[in-house]
Amino acid sequence: MKKFLKIFAVVLLIALVYLRIEIYPQLDLISGFSAKSVASGHFIDNRSLETIQQGDNDIDKIDWATNKLDDKQKFVTSNVYGLKTRKAIYREGLGATLINDDYDATKPYEVPKRFFIKNNLSFPYGEKEQNDTVFSNIDYAKLNTAIENAFDKKGEKDKRTRSVIVIYKDKIIAEKYADGFDKNSKLLGWSMTKSITATYFGILQKQGKIDIMKPAPIAEWATDERSKITLNDLLHMNSGLEWEENYGKISDVTKMLFIAEDMTKSQIIKPLVGKPNNTWNYSSGTTNLLSGILRKQFKTHQEYLDFWYSALIDKIGMNSMVIETDMAGNFVGSSYSWATTRDWAKFGLLYLHNGNWNGEQLFAPNWAKYVATPTNGSNGKYGAHFWLNANGDFPDLPRNFYRCSGYQGQMVAIFPSQDMVVVRMGLSEEFDFNGFLREVVKSLKK
Repeated sequence: MKKFLKIFAVVLLIALVYLRIEIYPQLDLISGFSAKSVASGHFIDNRSLETIQQGDNDIDKIDWATNKLDDKQKFVTSNVYGLKTRKAIYREGLGATLINDDYDATKPYEVPKRFFIKNNLSFPYGEKEQNDTVFSNIDYAKLNTAIENAFDKKGEKDKRTRSVIVIYKDKIIAEKYADGFDKNSKLLGWSMTKSITATYFGILQKQGKIDIMKPAPIAEWATDERSKITLNDLLHMNSGLEWEENYGKISDVTKMLFIAEDMTKSQIIKPLVGKPNNTWNYSSGTTNLLSGILRKQFKTHQEYLDFWYSALIDKIGMNSMVIETDMAGNFVGSSYSWATTRDWAKFGLLYLHNGNWNGEQLFAPNWAKYVATPTNGSNGKYGAHFWLNANGDFPDLPRNFYRCSGYQGQMVAIFPSQDMVVVRMGLSEEFDFNGFLREVVKSLKK
C-alpha cells in the first residue's frame, strides 16, 4: 500500500508540474480566444452563445472555456475552470476587442464614418438581385454537384462548409449556405484580412502618396541593419525578421492576438534572422506592422479609420464588412474582418478586374500582377499578401489562380483565365479545395 501511495504521489506531482508548466500559461490564450470569438460572433452576426460554442469555439482546448454574455453592456467574459478570466467588449463600428485589466472601457472612442452607395444597380455594383442569366458554356449539372459536395450531408461534421458562391463574368452562377446561415450572415475571414490590408498600399501608391520600394518608416530600425527593410519586403513577408506563426502554443502570433495592447509593435521589436528580400517567413505580425504604418500616413486617427472604408470597403459596396481594432485603436489587419459571402466575393472581383470597379480604377492594373508574382524564397507559394499556385500546390488548377486564404479554410479564389471568383467559408482546414475547385472550373465547357 505504501509503495502504491508513493507511486501515486510521484505521478500526481508529475501531472501537477506538467499542468503548471505546459497548460496553465495557455489559459490566457484559451479564455482570450473564447471571449473574443463569442463577442464577435454574437454582436456582429447575431449568433447565439450556444451556436458559437458548438461551432466557432468547437476547437481543442477552447471548448474548456466557460463564457458569460452581457447583452445590455455588450461584453463577454470567459474563463477556464474559474481561472484566467478574460473580457472582450463590443463597440459599434469597431467590432469586438479583447481587453486587459488596465483598459478603460469608459473612455470616448472614434469610429469609422461609413458611406453606403445607393444606386439602382444589381450585384456586384449594387444591392439589387441579379436577373437570371444562363450561360451556354456552363454545365450547370456538374457545377451544382460540385457545390452540393462541398457541404456535409446530414449528420456529418467533416467538411464544415458554411457558404459557397461562384461568380462568372460578374454573375452569380451558384450560391449555397449551410443551415443557420444565409446571404446576410457575416463571416470571419481570419487571414484573408491580410490581402485587404495590403491593398491599401496599392491604393496609396496609385495616389502617389507612398513608394513601396522605399525603406519602411520605422524609427526603431533607423540605426541598425533593419533600416534596409522596404515596404516591398514587408508586403512579401520577406523582411528577414524573426517571427513564430504557431497557433497551437504560446508563440509570437498568439501573444500578439490575445495579449498585446498594440499589435502593430509586435514585429517591430524582432531581430533580423535572415536577409531582406531573401528570407520568406509568413507573419501576422508583419501585417499588423503594415497597419501601423498606414496609420502614420494620416494626421489624425479619425482619418486612418475612415480611409479603410472610404478608399476600398465602402467604395466597392462591401457594406457588411467590419474590421476590428486592438486596444490601441489599430485595425487588426492580420486577422479580424467580417463580411457576408457576397461581399467577400466583391473583393475577389476587384482583383479579377485588375483594380477597376465599375469604371473607377482604385489601384493600378499592374498591382494585381504584383500581388500575384511569387516572392523570393516562397517556392511559388506566396506573392504580396496573397497565396499563389505557381508551384502547383493545387495540381488540378490553373497555375495563375491566386487567393486570399484564412484559418479554417476561408478562401476567395481568383481565376483570371476563367473570369471567375469562388468563395468558400467554413470551419475546416481539411477541406479538399483542389477537388472542389477543380470540379467548379471543369463545369466551364471548353
